[in-house]
Amino acid sequence: MAALCSYNVHTMAITSDMIIADVLRAYPETEMVFRKRLKGECSSCPGSDKEDISFGARMHNVSPEALVAELNAAVKDRKSRK
Repeated sequence: MAALCSYNVHTMAITSDMIIADVLRAYPETEMVFRKRLKGECSSCPGSDKEDISFGARMHNVSPEALVAELNAAVKDRKSRK
């Protein structure tokens, strides 16, 4: 069962404490960033429903701050194309 998030991902910037699966559901455009930076399929990883972005980044030797910046850029880019 997916964890319930205590934040509204649709109304705020992505932060390192957000659960990976919540971000992927709210912002599908972030999937390519997760794939590129974390070298895998976050959407099918069993930990994505429980692990936050910071934990996932550290597990893959990626800077959480750099990953969050890329994720927010992907969302901003998509919004600017609408």
